[in-house]
This record gives sequence, structure tokens and C-alpha cells, in this order.
Amino acid sequence: MLLPKFEYHDPGKLTEACRLMAELGQGARLLAGGTDLLVNMKKSLVRPQHVVSLGRIPELASLKKEGRRIRIGSCVNIADIAREPVISERLTALSEGALSLGSPLIRNLATIGGNIVTARPAADMPPPLIAYGAKIKLQKKGKSRTIPLDAFFTGPGSTVLEHGELLSEIMIEMPSSLSGASYIKLGVRKALEISLASAAAFIRLDSPEGRIKDARIALGSVAPTPLRSRSAEEVLLGECPSPALFTKASEEAARDARPIDDFRGSAEYRRDMVKVLTRRALDKALKRAIENQEK
Repeated sequence: MLLPKFEYHDPGKLTEACRLMAELGQGARLLAGGTDLLVNMKKSLVRPQHVVSLGRIPELASLKKEGRRIRIGSCVNIADIAREPVISERLTALSEGALSLGSPLIRNLATIGGNIVTARPAADMPPPLIAYGAKIKLQKKGKSRTIPLDAFFTGPGSTVLEHGELLSEIMIEMPSSLSGASYIKLGVRKALEISLASAAAFIRLDSPEGRIKDARIALGSVAPTPLRSRSAEEVLLGECPSPALFTKASEEAARDARPIDDFRGSAEYRRDMVKVLTRRALDKALKRAIENQEK
């Protein structure tokens, strides 16, 4: 299956890429890892007149720690995220999400930015990123803005990206001591699987045996967009962790979910699994928070 004809652009600077997108208009598409765009082009689902590659722009391939903040360029591939020590050690849920995405071949090509901007409800990167309170930087010619990731998605395949705008960076504040997170994905197979449901949980304690000071719960594959369960978070805040509390929060997360019936699973099954996955994610997050007293 051959690609349709198009004009290829290979800018070396972010400002140049923004200029090209502004000038080329609706007929242009951005190319990062290509695991989504090139497949859709071969299937003639999209037929761009221009393809603007982001592969030679240094800042988009950067992954660095600045103080207590991690800055991840949108073209950093998933494999690099999975093997980066600061992520596997300090942002464990994000590492878990990266390792659950596709296969080693796909992870070496797919980018974190691409997994976000395609806005698929089952994507593996958004739930752990939302659980960590990630923010993203959006840029276009002469303008940039920073928004919380959980405000980015508007529907399946739909986001707040404006014409000519691109995602340049993901920013995560390093979790403080007594905080922990986890990401759990449910699928029929162990790999190369689109999730039936997924859950990410983050909690921060005020003391080793104290109350929950901060909490975020994010769900995948159970709503038109990656979903933050604020009602589950409200149940947790200010309370001492306990099995009964985590069960109650998991039930609230299931109530927030808006799953559909499809060939991979029923809405009822997905809702039941939200309870199970959220409870397990909270248990793992608590264990990691208690262990994380010195960091």
C-alpha cells in the first residue's frame, strides 16, 4: 500500500515549524513518530498536501530535569521515557504507562506528543500524566500557552489545539516525599493491546501514617476522553487511607465513567473493571507513598 503524493518539509527549528503550519494551512499535517499518521495516509483516511516533520527540532527531543520539574519534549519516544532513570524511579506510573504501550518496535517510534494529540480514549500516556498533574505547552506562530493536560481533550480525536498550533512540551512537577502513583491497564493480551479500561492513581500523605493531602484519579477507555474522576478524589482528600475508603473512592470512579459497548467489551464490564483497577491503583500508590519518605 503506497503513500499518496505530498510535499515534505523538514524544519530544524521550532519557530520554522510553526511558521510552516501557519502558512500551509489546513492541508498540512505534522509528522513525529509516524505510527498513526503514516498508517492513516496509507489507508487514505487522511490525504495531506504537506507533511511537516518534527524530527530535526532539538528541543522537541529533549528530556531534562530542571529543579523539581521534568520537561519532556513532544517528540521524545515512548521507549526513552520507559528507560529514563528519573522517570522509572520518581514517576513510576508514567514508566508503567510507557511500558504498556504497544510493542518494543512501536515504543521506539511512537512519541509522547503523538500519543497525546491523537486524543484516543484508550491512549496509555494521558492517564498517568493527568494523575501527576502534568501541564502542556502549545505553540503556534507568534504565540504560546500552557494548560493542564486534563483540559486538553474535548472528544475522541478532538482537542483544544487551534489551527497551526502544535504541542511542544510536557511539564511535570516532581512528586514530593510521601507521594506515590500507579497505572494499571486491562486488556485481553499482555502486549500489543488496546486497553479495555485503565486507571492511574496519585496520592500524597501528610505523614507516614497520616491523612491524604492530595489525590488524583484518571481513567482511560471508559469515556470519550481520558477522564479525571474528581468525585473519587473528593472522597479521598483529608481522610486516612483504609480499604473501606479506597473501595468507596473506586465506586465513585465507576460512577464517573461513561463507557460504551463495543466488540472488545460491554459498558457494564468496563464499569465493573474501573472499580477493580482504581482500587488496585490506589493500593499500589499508597504503598509507594509510604516507601517514598526520603525523596
